[in-house]
Amino acid sequence: MDASKIIDKYGYRLPPERIAQRPAKPRDAARLLVYDRKTKKIFFDKFFNLDKHLPAKSVLVINDTKVVPARLIAKLGREKVELFYVGRAGRVLRFMADRSLEKGTTVKLGRLRFKILGREERWYRVLPSFPASKIFYVLERRGRTPLPPYLAGSPLSEAERREKYQTIFADQKGSVAAPTASLHFTERLFDKLAKRGVEVVRVTLHVNLGTFAPLAEQNIKSGKLHSEEYAIGAGAAKILNAAKRSGKKIVAVGTTSCRTLESAAVKGKIIKLSGTTDIFIRPPRELKFVDALITNFHVPRSSLLMLVASLVGRKKLLALYALALKKKMKFLSFGDGMLIL
Repeated sequence: MDASKIIDKYGYRLPPERIAQRPAKPRDAARLLVYDRKTKKIFFDKFFNLDKHLPAKSVLVINDTKVVPARLIAKLGREKVELFYVGRAGRVLRFMADRSLEKGTTVKLGRLRFKILGREERWYRVLPSFPASKIFYVLERRGRTPLPPYLAGSPLSEAERREKYQTIFADQKGSVAAPTASLHFTERLFDKLAKRGVEVVRVTLHVNLGTFAPLAEQNIKSGKLHSEEYAIGAGAAKILNAAKRSGKKIVAVGTTSCRTLESAAVKGKIIKLSGTTDIFIRPPRELKFVDALITNFHVPRSSLLMLVASLVGRKKLLALYALALKKKMKFLSFGDGMLIL
């Protein structure tokens, strides 16, 4: 089948009013759609009651990446220029910009300087006037928190963005987007899960701008997506492998945790503890380590939608989305959640 037609088969109509502009308050007050693949039953509940739906003594895998305030408003001469941090390689930083920048020019941010060394793919190689290793310190002081394109009109202030577009367990700095399925969790919910015997394991995958890039025909043809860095601690891998051997259910929180586990697993065992992944999970590919998934509702024609379809199939997933829309559930980053068992 033609690659563009494959992408189009994952299209659906998403009314603008169904896109949440603010998170639920409290976070775990978000709604939850539960689909049991074995019984084919569908339940509607609050995220706060997640513990009632998870298998007892299952292992919940969360992504502890932390969103950085990646947007900098600097100056090129008298004109403003927006820089968007996307990574670091030694002494050199990588930034995207909202305009064309000539090699050798210098962008200023107060007393800080960013010399443009050249362009590489969609970003610029930049030499800062300060140690590149200090970039997160600079971003925390001078940066602004990015939100997805569909939240461009969000009423949230910068202070609210830093709080609400961040998981309560965020720890490892490096993402430009939040692992949004994890935004629903609260300390009181973790307490309830612990009482049910659910063990929580942390992994890290730093989300980059590729997650918002439109799915291209080349992705379908190559079977690969954008690359993202991930890491799993040796202790976490030991817990996960022991759980898998004993038959406990592995529940990934979000597509990022799922991508991490599926990238690290070899023949049903977590082996590759760190690296970069460009894994593209879509039907008919099946998950080889993850047993269940907690996820938000994703944009049409996206790789994220395809990943979720690997668990339930395209037709069933789109039917669940249609039902969620009928029930007036909220979609995308600040929207409601779904649990697929």
